[in-house]
Amino acid sequence: MHRLISNIQIKVNENIFLKDPSSSNLGQRIISGGLDLTLEIGFEDLTFKKLAKKIDSTEASIYRYFENKHKLLLYLVNWYWVWTEYRLVFSLANITSPKERLIKAVHILTSPVSDEWKLPHMDTVKLNKIVLSESSKVYLTREVDNENKGGVFSAYKRVVGRVSDIITEINPAYKYPHMLISTAIEGAHHQRFFSEHLPRLTDNVDGEDAVVEFYKDMILKAIV
Repeated sequence: MHRLISNIQIKVNENIFLKDPSSSNLGQRIISGGLDLTLEIGFEDLTFKKLAKKIDSTEASIYRYFENKHKLLLYLVNWYWVWTEYRLVFSLANITSPKERLIKAVHILTSPVSDEWKLPHMDTVKLNKIVLSESSKVYLTREVDNENKGGVFSAYKRVVGRVSDIITEINPAYKYPHMLISTAIEGAHHQRFFSEHLPRLTDNVDGEDAVVEFYKDMILKAIV
């Protein structure tokens, strides 16, 4: 399955970029450098001047790909959700039991990405760390409504929708499937962040991934 996914071309919404960074060596260096620099100094301190220095290029060259650093982060997060949708599709394809599909889906959505999912053209482990700590910044903005009209959050919505459909399959009477899944995703991101930086806001349990198990337990009990 991993080999199949590694060969898939991820299509990011065209409203995010000025020039597709996957189309050139420079564009790929912008993405790779953007990942590294965001992890090193945080999104707030990232500038295209610093990024240009890191990848040995110019600010003007980066601006040919992205209007601003917000669009760069939006690209990374959008890429992550398109890729996550592919992971869901392949992972759930041969599972017939709706409950088992739901458990597998929750595991994918709430687990950290491991080295086995690294791709040649995108360090998905680093990307996952950025999504955990920075992804809410792409929609907690004044431009969210206009960007939503441009479809830039469609991949995230599709992921939530796919898993919500499984909940409806299990219990058609459950009224809040989208709310439940989006809460689980955002909550899992926060708990991963808390575990590393604010551990007294979460729980660590020996012998298990407490974040995954908590959200499996929460979701399964909620839809009964």
